[in-house]
Amino acid sequence: MPSETLWEIATAEVEKRGSNGSEGNGVETGEKSVFFIGSKNGGKTTIILRCLDRDEPPKPTLALEYTYGRRAKGHKIPKDIAHFWELGGGTSLLDLISVPITSDTLRTFSIVLVLDLSKPNDLWPTMENLLQATKLHVDKVMMKLGKKNAKAVSEMRQKIWSNMQKDHPQDRELIDPFPIPLVIIGSKYDIFQDFDSEKRKVICKTLRFVAHYYGASLMFTSKSEALLLKIRGVINQLAFGIDKSKSTCVDQNKPLFVTAGLDSLSQIGSPPVPDNDFGKLHAHSPMELWKKVYEKLFPPKSINTLKDVKDPARDPQYAESEVDEMRIQKDQELEQYKRSSSKSWKQIELDS
Repeated sequence: MPSETLWEIATAEVEKRGSNGSEGNGVETGEKSVFFIGSKNGGKTTIILRCLDRDEPPKPTLALEYTYGRRAKGHKIPKDIAHFWELGGGTSLLDLISVPITSDTLRTFSIVLVLDLSKPNDLWPTMENLLQATKLHVDKVMMKLGKKNAKAVSEMRQKIWSNMQKDHPQDRELIDPFPIPLVIIGSKYDIFQDFDSEKRKVICKTLRFVAHYYGASLMFTSKSEALLLKIRGVINQLAFGIDKSKSTCVDQNKPLFVTAGLDSLSQIGSPPVPDNDFGKLHAHSPMELWKKVYEKLFPPKSINTLKDVKDPARDPQYAESEVDEMRIQKDQELEQYKRSSSKSWKQIELDS
């Protein structure tokens, strides 16, 4: 008998807890899933806990974590339930993206990408790697779902495009909306607001373009209670279908807040690059052009420094002095063995 997937185990646990509770009768309806991905130590867990009204210190996310929340719709009415998934490790665990996103969950799935504004050099590669990997998997799942239910896939695509403004028809030819609802959150605004004005301008305009290109909502947050409440409202809309906010703030001197479909390329403007440098940039798409402009000011770190630690044994977060000392000893013994083995083989070759 095949082992259960993480999704099946989580769903079973939710149903078990729901049936054992004293509130509500029957099975919960209106289930939705929200998947948090983004920068390592970017604040994903903090946002989830705030949305669920859980007053507890956030803990480091280990690989892929799951929790859920319920919301009552009325007296004696079954509660809506929301599944919250969180991918840890930044961009180092992309393979786990496929676990929660399946053909059974796709139609009620949303993505929240949290980007650390305090680390602008990591921002573009983090965003690019995570969104590309997620979109690739979602496209595969949609193709699989389309073979069974073409109507459902068609409705999903129509719903995404319906958020785009009809007032800017030229935009529709230059953007490529994400196949499922997407929200981009810029975290640690309290640090970001002290950046140089020109740097803030480039980051704000770039993220507005990326969000508009993918048909996503964009907002900045920090430890501020007022900002966290606004983020909570957006997440509740994804998780429980509560009416979404229509407010907009595109002032680079304030926390950005732009609901999907309410921005435009004309309002965003062209990439912030001097006219004499514009002709030197060769790009095949608007996204590639913005990437080159952004990385000119914020060059990404080298692969060695940017790449997250994949080996848990070398991750400082799991450090244990006794175990680590033994590991160092074993590594030294292994190196000594390799050197002695190499000498032995060379001696054998000389003797022969």
